[in-house]
Amino acid sequence: MEEKFWNKGAFMTDLNTMIVADEQHLDLIEDPVLRESVRKKLEVKLPLHPDKVLLKIECVGVCGSDVHYFHEGQCGTFFLDKKRDIPYMLGHEAAGTVVAVGANVKDLKAGDRVCCEPGKACGKCEMCRSGKYNLCRDVIFWATPPVQGCYMRYVEFYADLCFRIPDTMSIEAGAMIEPFATAMFAVQTAEVKKGDTVFIMGSGCIGLMTLLACRHKGAEKIILCDLEDIRLEKAMELGATAVINNGKCSEEEFYAEVRRLTDGGPRVVIEAIGNAVTIRQAGELAGRGGVVVLLGMPPEDIIPFNINAIMDNEVQVRPIFRYRYIFPECIEAAADDCPIEKVISDLYDLDDIQTAFNDSISRKNEVVKAAIRID
Repeated sequence: MEEKFWNKGAFMTDLNTMIVADEQHLDLIEDPVLRESVRKKLEVKLPLHPDKVLLKIECVGVCGSDVHYFHEGQCGTFFLDKKRDIPYMLGHEAAGTVVAVGANVKDLKAGDRVCCEPGKACGKCEMCRSGKYNLCRDVIFWATPPVQGCYMRYVEFYADLCFRIPDTMSIEAGAMIEPFATAMFAVQTAEVKKGDTVFIMGSGCIGLMTLLACRHKGAEKIILCDLEDIRLEKAMELGATAVINNGKCSEEEFYAEVRRLTDGGPRVVIEAIGNAVTIRQAGELAGRGGVVVLLGMPPEDIIPFNINAIMDNEVQVRPIFRYRYIFPECIEAAADDCPIEKVISDLYDLDDIQTAFNDSISRKNEVVKAAIRID
């Protein structure tokens, strides 16, 4: 008789509303249509797909994109369609343990601890064939509508997107590899090298991850800005050279302080907020011949730039979208000298996921990074 894997997971049932459903207690869901939809999404189907593994998920981060979908139903150009997607499961920053493997899986076995790269590209389109699989239009990416996420106990997933983590690495650090990958790809795109001066705009989770990636690459001066002192204190704790609260000074004073700290202007500016004002400022603050990497995704489609500042200083503007071919490097860096788990400020149990999301909205000045434990 095949083993039964009783599942449990969290689902959005409307904007700002989350329920936690246990497969053994679905009778608690009064709406029969909702109950049946949840049942189908929780069911672990055996036998497994030959190329997949069954994971016991143990920790999942709360990404800014998750919060946007939860609160607004949209992140960038991606929308939640209530009729199509609800009940909808968020979550894509995951780590856990392999409990079963498909017939074709040779490189993983039950008991292996892994983190997950949450997007499966088609492998056939022009972008995939050119090596830029992160730009695949047909990618299946956790928690990007209509694809469901992984805030649940058991998840079937592609074996080739599961990466072993060392026994010495905490499961929380394993879950943080995914956001760290975004930061590392930004730093790679900026070509940060030993001795560089880097200015990071934003000291939230991704800004702090970018700080750690810059340190790993050998940057000499790393300055961060933010509007919240608590986040800037965390940046200093993690090794920033200096920090600026740009909410406590005029733009002119802000620019003067950046230039003072960077000897006239940083070679690299990484915008990790996704704000129209800071995106414009990034192009104006970069040093001559410098590089701006756009990491944060703004809600607006059109944002004004000071194009003359960019052209006169021959500033290169390099946007990125997610990451590619970078998880092994991130795991190695996290195991070496990047304490990425320290970015987590608040840990919640799965049963408290509604509180986790509420706190990420109402206490966003305090909650730098939330993560969900799943038993």
